[in-house]
Amino acid sequence: MLVDTLKRNPEETREHRLTLGLWLKQVREDAGLSQRELADRLSLDYYTFISQLENGRGRIPVHRYAEWAEALGQEPRAFVKTLLSHYEPGTYEILFGDDAA
Repeated sequence: MLVDTLKRNPEETREHRLTLGLWLKQVREDAGLSQRELADRLSLDYYTFISQLENGRGRIPVHRYAEWAEALGQEPRAFVKTLLSHYEPGTYEILFGDDAA
């Protein structure tokens, strides 16, 4: 049922963010960037924001998705699709169904 697809409990939300955090860390490391270097590329005041995201706390602001993709050397559409699959899995499922991220 569609309504069930959109429901998530806090533990599921945390699990999705932890998984995404590990992925973001891997993408950053693959790009050869430290947390501080990525923060500099994104004009962030504190590199600790990167650490928080990589540890499953917080979200990348929607209006900055394209900047993050560019800073990490990622194709924007695929990058945002991955973010959506973790931040909003119900919405992702509705939009993409069985399509792979």
